[in-house]
Amino acid sequence: MGSLPTESVTETVRQKLPRLRSSQLWYYFGPAFVASIAYIDPGNFATNFDGGARFGYRLLWVLLWSNAMAILIQYLAAKLGIATGRTLPENCREEFSRPAAIGLWVAAEISALATDLAEFLGAALGFYLLFGPWLTGMGWSKTEILLGAAVVSAVCVFAILAIELYGFRRLELAIMGFVCLIGLCYAVEMFFIHPDWKAIAYHTIVPTIDSKSIYIAVGMLGATVMPHVVYLHSALVQPRVREEMSETPRRQRLARLRHLRFETIDVFAAMNGAWLVNSAMIVVSAAAFAGRQWQNGMSIEEAHRTLRPLLGPTSAVVFAIALLCSGLSSSTVGTMAGQVILEGFLKVKFSIFLRRLITLVPAIVVIAIGLDPLKILILSQVCLSFTLPFALVPLLLLTGNRGVMGEFVNNRLVRGLGWLTVSVIVALNGFLVWQTFTGQG
Repeated sequence: MGSLPTESVTETVRQKLPRLRSSQLWYYFGPAFVASIAYIDPGNFATNFDGGARFGYRLLWVLLWSNAMAILIQYLAAKLGIATGRTLPENCREEFSRPAAIGLWVAAEISALATDLAEFLGAALGFYLLFGPWLTGMGWSKTEILLGAAVVSAVCVFAILAIELYGFRRLELAIMGFVCLIGLCYAVEMFFIHPDWKAIAYHTIVPTIDSKSIYIAVGMLGATVMPHVVYLHSALVQPRVREEMSETPRRQRLARLRHLRFETIDVFAAMNGAWLVNSAMIVVSAAAFAGRQWQNGMSIEEAHRTLRPLLGPTSAVVFAIALLCSGLSSSTVGTMAGQVILEGFLKVKFSIFLRRLITLVPAIVVIAIGLDPLKILILSQVCLSFTLPFALVPLLLLTGNRGVMGEFVNNRLVRGLGWLTVSVIVALNGFLVWQTFTGQG
């Protein structure tokens, strides 16, 4: 008789867990797609086009392994939010000492501000690529065009953020729309080129690297996980978690098991979608630019300028549209992450529009004094390299703590894979920073 309750609970759980054809599946799609924007942001554009132009298809395997690590990290971030009902910053504030929490907050703010600044500049650059030639013909300078683009970008980001006033689900759908549009742009780009599919399949599976390509490979692999979306993903699941709070304790448990199962599917779909877009970037760059000599690597502006004579004006316009969508959506996501970090670590309420306004000022200053937006993008990657451990190590400590996670605690296999992933990412980021400062890249 003692086994009957266990069997009953097991059968109930089995009935409550989602089926792939369930109508509920679509409702849980969204958080991972919002987080996936960080994997197809303007920084990825620059790195992937540079890698494809200089090394052809040979670094496609890097994206495959990067994607595997991203799936694990984003799954753990979502699981922490679902199991505890709190964000990663809130858990850090509650579980760690005050000095440790303050130190983690400072590192998180640096990563969020650096990312938000770079993504906003990426959006401005997208506008510049689309409308710059026309405005240059009217006598505008590059700095004036970028300033105007920055103002327009700010208005667009405010408009996207305002969608949340009509419900967070609508904001999720808007971001998902941007992801789909970026993917569509690269699907169109694939029609303009004639890639070698056998070579693509080979280099996706078989690692190939040498002393010349190791720097760009480390840049692609080491910076694969953006710390700000690790914080953010644990918050993106909260609206659904709050709905589950109204249930009885037993139903809450079943609801969270169901939620985690759905979110796992969400993570798998979103991260693989971002992987396909990144792979398409390398394929397009390799097919269009491989064999050409670039003195300082392939920049975003050079890629756009060179696509026009190679593949026609439509290809160049599609590229600029994809960059613009990437910049606007990633800038929006960066602002959301900054708000989650500030409110979680300091336990304060803060307007997301005020947060956007605060990060707008540095971007305007950078453009006004004539700094190169592309160099700012690179500098942001260095900042992220320094702050990355301050997001990943607490995530592993918390999700491996039974007192925090309860029955959702990581098992031995997940813990081992998690620490291996974090060790590889941190080591490669450290190597990337060392190469950057020693000039050996």
